[in-house]
Amino acid sequence: MQPKLSVITIVYNNVKDIERTMLSVLNQTYQNIEYILIDGASTDGTKDIIYKYKSRLAQFISEPDKGIYDAMNKGLSIATGDYVLFMNSGDEIYSPVTVAEVFETAAAADIYYGETEMFNERWESLGQRRHHSPENFDWQSFKYGMSISHQAIYVKRSLAEPFNLEYKYSSDIDWIIRAAKNASSIVNTHSYVAKYLVGGVSKKKHLASLKERFRIFTKYYGLVPNLINHIFIAINLAQYYIRHRRTND
Repeated sequence: MQPKLSVITIVYNNVKDIERTMLSVLNQTYQNIEYILIDGASTDGTKDIIYKYKSRLAQFISEPDKGIYDAMNKGLSIATGDYVLFMNSGDEIYSPVTVAEVFETAAAADIYYGETEMFNERWESLGQRRHHSPENFDWQSFKYGMSISHQAIYVKRSLAEPFNLEYKYSSDIDWIIRAAKNASSIVNTHSYVAKYLVGGVSKKKHLASLKERFRIFTKYYGLVPNLINHIFIAINLAQYYIRHRRTND
């Protein structure tokens, strides 16, 4: 049997990108998808775009929220799939056959993950993320940075705990680490599974996001190891920027 995948998209005032994101989900060849869309009471025409496809949505909620992760928790609380995937407005599932290919990789894994391709605001490819997905992923794999984006990880719903609202910009890191700690089988798909639009909230609030990440990594890896790891993170970032003149985080 095909496992049921709950894809959750959150959006607020993003009329420019929401349709592209929605179509990347709705045009999947994989049939057993529950598509949940959480809108933060948009006022820019975003809801008009969503209503065009409302009959193809499993759930649609439009109401004010307390931020990105509160909205993601709303979606998670009503998801009924065997797995969950967060594909926020502006991002895309990589191709129409991606979901089918992910689940063909192995049967009944706790987590599936893959690579992410980065795109700018003109939807021009910036190439692969600076942090390549590790060959073998576990909860300690983030010690040198977030090597898997949340758009590129399929998590068994039974392992998907609510996002910690203590974190405003980097709660997805904490969420993935917690899921990985409880997972017994994690599968690398060895393929691109997501397209990511750069310049989200974590970029606009970059310093606050970095501080949160440091707190999260310290919680799981310890202060001294985290300080040492950040030396390597800084060196790798500098080397990448010198070569490419961008960070591709």
